[in-house]
Amino acid sequence: MKVLVAVKRVIDYNVKIRVKSDETGVETANVKMSMNPFDEIAVEEGVQMLESGTAEELIAVSIGPAGAQETIRTALAMGADKGVHVVVDDDLEPLAVAKILKAVVDKEGVELVILGKQAIDDDSNQTGQMLAALLGWPQGTFASKLTISEGKAEVIREVDGGLETIRIDIPAVITTDLRLNTPRYATLPNIMKAKKKTIDALTPADLNVDTKARLETLKVVEPAKREAGVMVGSVEELLDKLKNEAKVI
Repeated sequence: MKVLVAVKRVIDYNVKIRVKSDETGVETANVKMSMNPFDEIAVEEGVQMLESGTAEELIAVSIGPAGAQETIRTALAMGADKGVHVVVDDDLEPLAVAKILKAVVDKEGVELVILGKQAIDDDSNQTGQMLAALLGWPQGTFASKLTISEGKAEVIREVDGGLETIRIDIPAVITTDLRLNTPRYATLPNIMKAKKKTIDALTPADLNVDTKARLETLKVVEPAKREAGVMVGSVEELLDKLKNEAKVI
């Protein structure tokens, strides 16, 4: 079974985000970038499937500028067999990303797609669901456990009320939640091996995909700063403020 994992290059989660002065977006120049943490979980799951013999090939796909190749190399160092880089300089909406992934799935003959439930830059949580709809495949979102057996995938999903277990046919689309696994670190020998692995470069035009934006971002601003707290001298003063200022009692 061929498995595809989607990996996105995002601002590292340890970096403090700064909004551009013209409010057109966030500052990415000279900012540390890394693989989306949920996508790291997707890669780890795919590598474990390779190790168990469930998968015979693992393909890592990233959509973005030249720097996205670093993200693909990280996935290759973790254990993916080959990479596909769809070169796009502009930010894409989830629908465009889903269309590109569908085209890659069709081109490569993939039977299972694993991707993070969301990216930490836009938090859209849409691409996996849109991809499943475009492919006409069943989906298992927010997976905290995945078991493949006899052409079916059993997925334990994290939902508002707790956990839900579903069984779906393969081919399918799976999106990962935090508790699915713990991603491994890429070792130096594997990093060196990853440099020799193949990365195919494509464009949306090669895949016959229209990436025209359908949404317009008016402006991006920082969240309002929280007001400083106030020290009170007594319980009576606290109750007075809660009643007369905050008006919560």
